[in-house]
Amino acid sequence: MPRYTQSYMSFFPPFTRMVKALIIVTAAVFVVTYLPLRLFGWQAPFLYLGLQPYAVVHRLYLWQLVTYLFLHGGFFHIFFNMFALWMFGPDLEQLWGESEFLKFYFLCGIGAGVFDVALTTLFGSPFSLTIGASGAIYGLLLAFGLIFPDRPIFIWFVIPIKAKWFVVIIGAIEFFSELSGPGSNIAHLAHLGGMLVAFLYLRGSGLSGRMQMRYEDWRRAQLRRKFEVYMRKKERKDDPDHWIN
Repeated sequence: MPRYTQSYMSFFPPFTRMVKALIIVTAAVFVVTYLPLRLFGWQAPFLYLGLQPYAVVHRLYLWQLVTYLFLHGGFFHIFFNMFALWMFGPDLEQLWGESEFLKFYFLCGIGAGVFDVALTTLFGSPFSLTIGASGAIYGLLLAFGLIFPDRPIFIWFVIPIKAKWFVVIIGAIEFFSELSGPGSNIAHLAHLGGMLVAFLYLRGSGLSGRMQMRYEDWRRAQLRRKFEVYMRKKERKDDPDHWIN
């Protein structure tokens, strides 16, 4: 029977195995691709591994739907993506297990890439280049909001807001930014695509039986812990040695 660690509310969640691995690999790829770009102007890795709709559709560079997730265009780009992965990923990995979490991460990232390629080919520039793990990160964010809707998220570490409302606000910002901000360097389509894929997967038939079973086991474990706490309090209250005059 799967074991679950106690749900926490902390500014510093633990580094679970897959979250740690993704951060390490992404950081390593950033070092070996971004530094040569800054120092020597070497753009080949970005042109070959970044997501370009024309290359995917006409040249069948299908690997770009995966490799673009590991490329980033600057320190703050990778920092905020990896920080969000660390903040929202561990709870989901502990709930689903390592393999399901990794599967969901790449599903959202690849789905976001397909979404971006399709709409950019139809309505935008097929030669645009998309890089970054944001599509997968936004998918994790939506999953976090659906599964832990009342978990508080502290904006700027100060303002608390429930996860479900945080997801709604972020989704609305991305949607209206895409409508009103053509030409932006931010891939709003990929962000929205990651959230859409996550929602369809979690709410539709794509939800695996194993993942659903783990979720139900986790919910039962949570309810059992609450019941045990309640019974301990009740026993203490009923104990004559603990009566208060």
